Amino acid sequence: MKTHRMHLDPAPFEMIRSGEKRFELRLYDEKRRAIRPGDRIEFTNNAGGETLVMKVHALHVFGDFGALYAALPLEECGYKTEELAAASPQDMENYYSTEDIRRSGVVAIELKRP
Repeated sequence: MKTHRMHLDPAPFEMIRSGEKRFELRLYDEKRRAIRPGDRIEFTNNAGGETLVMKVHALHVFGDFGALYAALPLEECGYKTEELAAASPQDMENYYSTEDIRRSGVVAIELKRP
């Protein structure tokens, strides 16, 4: 079992803490390819440094965010109910370039309490 470290903005940090957000969406780059079910992730809140440790339940790998958005419940990926109608895979281009997405693919890390 390995512990990985990731940073989150305050809103997704709180959603994971509350159990509202079960999937953390990331680029499936070299760093994320090292994650295995059973590992732990220590999330650090970008606003203040508070940490939260979660266990990796499963990894869901997709070629792009379009396939991920079609397969998973977006309300468990960080969207609020009132945001679902406007949710779009292009939202993730705020974090990752289309070239990086095409090259690496994407992953939804399914989380649970340790």
